[in-house]
Parts: sequence; C-alpha cells; structure tokens
Amino acid sequence: MQRLASSRRLLQAALAPGRAHSSLTAAAVAAAPENGAGAPKMPPFAYTPPPYDGPRVAEIAQKRAQFLSPSLFHFYDRPLNIVDGKMQYLFDEDGRRYLDAFGGIATVCCGHCHPDVIEAIVNQAKKIQHSTVLYLNHAIADFAEALAAKMPGDLKVVFFTNSGTEANELALMIARLYTGCHDIISLRNGYHGNAAATMGATGQCNWKFNVVQTGVHHALNPDPYRGAFGSDGEKYARDIQETIDYGTTGRVAGFISEAIQGVGGIVELAPGYLPVAYDMVRKAGGLCIADEVQAGVARTGSHFWGFEGHGVIPDIVTMAKGIGNGIPIGAVVTTPEIAKVLTRRSYFNTFGGNPVSTAAGHAVLKVLEKEKLQENAFVVGSYLKDQLNALKEKHDIIGDVRGKGLLLGVELVTDRQKKTPAKAEIAQVMSHMKDMGVLVGKGGFFGNVFRVTPPLCFSKEDSDFLIEVMDIALSKL
Repeated sequence: MQRLASSRRLLQAALAPGRAHSSLTAAAVAAAPENGAGAPKMPPFAYTPPPYDGPRVAEIAQKRAQFLSPSLFHFYDRPLNIVDGKMQYLFDEDGRRYLDAFGGIATVCCGHCHPDVIEAIVNQAKKIQHSTVLYLNHAIADFAEALAAKMPGDLKVVFFTNSGTEANELALMIARLYTGCHDIISLRNGYHGNAAATMGATGQCNWKFNVVQTGVHHALNPDPYRGAFGSDGEKYARDIQETIDYGTTGRVAGFISEAIQGVGGIVELAPGYLPVAYDMVRKAGGLCIADEVQAGVARTGSHFWGFEGHGVIPDIVTMAKGIGNGIPIGAVVTTPEIAKVLTRRSYFNTFGGNPVSTAAGHAVLKVLEKEKLQENAFVVGSYLKDQLNALKEKHDIIGDVRGKGLLLGVELVTDRQKKTPAKAEIAQVMSHMKDMGVLVGKGGFFGNVFRVTPPLCFSKEDSDFLIEVMDIALSKL
C-alpha cells in the first residue's frame, strides 16, 4: 500500500463543502440507489444495520488529525467511516452497504461479526478476560491443540503472540538461538513486519526506516511476472546458494518467506523454488520459516497453509490475521526440539494467548470446518480468477492476474511490454469502485496492484458483482 493522503488531507476532504458525508441526509441516502446511481445491482443480503447516531466523518477526521499519529494513512480522497459489518459486507455512517473485497487486509476470514466467533468472544469475556499464562486456563490449551492438529509433520508446539510482526520477530529469534548463527536470508519484495528484526527481513524500502538492521541478506525474488527468470524457480534459487557462499560464513540461521507475497502485491513464488531453497538453507545449517500471516488459514483454497502448495514442510510457521478473524492474535508453531531453545532464559508474553483471543481463534477453526470455507475459497476463488483473466483480455491496463483461492492480485500497467506501473490509474479505479459499492485493497512495491482478499464466505454472486463494477471502473479511464 502507498500513502494516498495525509491526516491533514483527510480532514480537508471531510470538511470540504459539498463533499462531507455528514452533509447527506438520511432521506437522501434512502432515496439513492444502494450502491450509487447507474451502478450494477448489488446481491441481496438479509441484514440492515441499526441507525448510526455516533460521530460523523468530519468529527472523526478532526480527532484523528489532532490525536493520532501523522503516519496513519487512508484510502480515498473522501474517507469512509465504517460503522457496521456483517459477513462479506460493510456499512458506512449513512447505512450504505459495501462489498468488502479486502477483508481488513486479508484478516477477516469467517466474515465480519460471524455469530459463532462473537458468541465465543462474549462467553469467554463474561467468565474471565485476562489472567496470565502463569495460571492454567483451558482456552489457550484447547486452541493450541486444535491449531497443532492443522500442521504437518512434527510442528506441534505453539507460542502465542498478538500480531504477525511479533510472531515473525519470535521466529527469527528462535532460529538464531537454535542454530547459533545470526544470518537470515529473506526475499526481496517480501514483508514480515515493522519491528527490529522483521523490518530487517522486509525487502521493500517503503517499509524500512533508517535504523540498525543487521544480519539479513535479501535474495532475488522468484517473481514470475517481473523476475529475470520468469517461472523458472530453480534458477532463482541459485541466488540462495550464492548468498550463502559469498555473503555469510557458509552457515546461516534461517530463511523466511511468504508462499504468496501479500503486501508485495500478491506475488506467487515461481514453481519449484521453495523445495530447492529449503534444501540449500538446511544444508547450511539453517531453519526454514514460513510466514503464513496472509496466505495461511484456508485462504488459498487448495490447502490450509500456503506452503503446502509448494510441497514443503517448514521448521517454523508463523501466522496471525485470519486465525483471529479480526481479534489481535498471532502464533508461532515449531517442533518440540526447536521449541526448547526458549527455556534457556525466561520468555514471556503478557497478552499472548489470553483467554478471549484464543477462544476466538478456536471458534474460527470450527467455523472454517463447519461451513467448508476452505472449499469455498477454492471454488469461488477459481471462479473469480477466471473472471479477472477475462477482464485482462478486455482491458490492456491489466498486466497480470495472479494468486490462489481468495488471495488474488490484479496488476495495472500503462504499457504491457514495459510493465510500467499504473500508479495514478489504480487510485482512480479504486475510487470509482468504491462509489459503486465495492472495496478492494492495493499493494505491491509500486502501489499498482489490486489486492482482492475478501472474507472466505464470498460467493459467486459477489464475484459477478465485483467483476461488473471493476469492468465499468476500468472503462472510465
């Protein structure tokens, strides 16, 4: 994602005459089409949010500009005030419905305010919200057991954190402790977090501050669309060996990568890359870390974890986002042998694995199973990808369609041969789509890739609507 507007601009947009949402009357909204004049008809949905009488856009924008970090950014010149959500839909302050094709950055997997997840959260909060892992509570143990059951091989020991950044920080530390080495290999264009070690492992200058970041080597990204070797994964993997040979002592702590780069623009790693890379790293004494923060938890459809699609078993797996359906929770899963390294000192996380978060996470796994959401992600995701590829044939500005399941990317370029990023155009299309009732994300190093990562309850009817809206929006360029 690229910064679309500063907090100051947010306030100006909200207060601009004739532009503020707060100037719309309830009658005017009720009289207008649900998703904008001349827009396609949104699929029916049996839920109407209660009337909203809270602060409006202008007031929130003013407080945000005054009291929150100026680093915060937002989509759209006229920012949305989202006040309600149900399954794959969001509602603004005027009750207008939007199809959520972004899922809170690939975070909402079961659906907004899924009743089973909400019930688990409320029931647990009524009993005890927080104690400490120094006492016993069944919620954390039950969720750990259920999560371990979803892992292959000997990946059976779970450490809970509060976010993906925390999970990746812990994984990198574990790898360094276990191997006695400091050097980590990660991929260019990857994103792993915004703390010390994870910022070092991140391979984009957009997300890196000028602070000390040591011991990380960024290998060539096996990007089938923009990479030098196309889809030849083994050729990219040679850079791993060269990095070990020429950039380290010959021994490394580990290798961390996403199966599909999320923030990097939904980039699928070239076929055959990970097995070769894993083999090279392990021969150099390193551990292989799979960052499943975005690609994991059934989102790719064909598998529960993204790495499974590459035929590898990592030594450490990290996750967050989807395992909580919006509740802040992350996790690191590894083997019993590797897990022992944290007994050398005292490792503790005050809120990691608290009863409310783990109750929510356990409920998420149950919902995914009960409602067959992994299967739905595969079926609907394949259907949607085919439709996006059909749009590519119609609109030259679409340079590439990629991803798996409901983790899809659409890269916009102004020249297909040169692959010139369409940075200005994507913002225009996003705005048009929002006006017609569809919310999508964007990312990639150049900020020119649509990130289509909806809740896994997304339907074929939702896909049809998204495609129709995107088609119209692209035609307006």
